[in-house]
Amino acid sequence: MLLNIKHLYGVSIAALDFVVGEVKDFYFDDKKWVIRYMVADTGVWLPGRLVLISPHAFGQFDSEGRVLSIKLTKKKIEDSPSIELHRPVSRQYEALYFRHYGWSNYWIGGGLWGGGDYPMIGPQSKAGSEDEVKHDHRDDVHLRSIRSITGYHIQTVDGTIGHVSGLLVDDKSWAIRELVVETSHWYSGKEVLISHSKIERISYEESKVFVSLTKEDIQRTAEHAPVGSKST
Repeated sequence: MLLNIKHLYGVSIAALDFVVGEVKDFYFDDKKWVIRYMVADTGVWLPGRLVLISPHAFGQFDSEGRVLSIKLTKKKIEDSPSIELHRPVSRQYEALYFRHYGWSNYWIGGGLWGGGDYPMIGPQSKAGSEDEVKHDHRDDVHLRSIRSITGYHIQTVDGTIGHVSGLLVDDKSWAIRELVVETSHWYSGKEVLISHSKIERISYEESKVFVSLTKEDIQRTAEHAPVGSKST
């Protein structure tokens, strides 16, 4: 099932033995186009601390009660490696993080999540130690905040059409399938979908998402199917 990620903001996060806070943001991999971490606002429980939760731990999402269950205990989260606020997530931190939880590193292997295309709980890769040393102290520049790109303008081949208002993600693999785009006055304020496969690059300096589509491409297909998707 596809979820619009913006509908998860503010949802309560229920650990196995404690409500640890609520969903504040998500970090996504802008090369693989997949959610790597949820950012939890823990309130007064762990004030001033950024807590990341991997999709490895995601359980059932109760859309009516607005609760996301995670398969972790309060203590396991509290004892996880701490990361400073307003700092990029480094590969060294990720190696410590995945070792703490006993999960296989997603950056080792050919799949979206390392050895496969889903964030399955399993033993760590034997290549983990070697890989950790190789990436020691290097920041992973591919991890970006979803909230930070919300509002970015969409730059088509022949002009700007609107801005990013959300992202549709697969709730099993947590892969990003489409951008949800608010077209503003250009297309009567309608929302259209653009497949991630049509995204050429993101300019964080210009706050723009560049796509390999024309305005006509988008308008022609918007009423029939997600822009850039294959017909079935």
